[in-house]
Amino acid sequence: MYFIRAFTSKKDGDEMRLTSFLIICSVLTGLFSGLPLAVAQQKTAKACQAEWKANKADNQAKGITEKAYVAQCRGGDAPSSATAPTPAATAASSAATPATITPSTRSAPTTTTPIGANEFAAEGQAKAHCPSDTVVWANLTSRVYHFGGYKDYGNTKRGAYMCEKDATAQGFRASKTEKHPS
Repeated sequence: MYFIRAFTSKKDGDEMRLTSFLIICSVLTGLFSGLPLAVAQQKTAKACQAEWKANKADNQAKGITEKAYVAQCRGGDAPSSATAPTPAATAASSAATPATITPSTRSAPTTTTPIGANEFAAEGQAKAHCPSDTVVWANLTSRVYHFGGYKDYGNTKRGAYMCEKDATAQGFRASKTEKHPS
């Protein structure tokens, strides 16, 4: 009440104070009225993960990691995919037209120029090199390789996609916390 009385007192400048008060109220009303709309359009991490999982094979073929997809999705510009999303993913998607993530714009810190033999920058290249073998992500620093579907697959600072046979021949070992996808 004191705040309103200060602006509506009978002193000099009553009209000026009242006008200032109304302007402040209008500005605050405008700011708060747009807030629910912005919050309602942002997707949850869980919804973005569900979209990525619905199109997992396609995303992995394009070299898009789940972490990078979720970061882009949460920012409001999730990549579109060639396959139709599930109804749950469609309901969770925003009205904005999604943009496509390319391997050069993803946030995963991977190497783009593998230095050893039989090391590939893209998962598709490794799959083409050894179609009957399991493709793994080899961490070039720790000399440990990771299988698809695990958090470190495609997500280490220095790494490359390799055929599992090539990785073991070069002295890499499988991660002790991951199971082989038989």
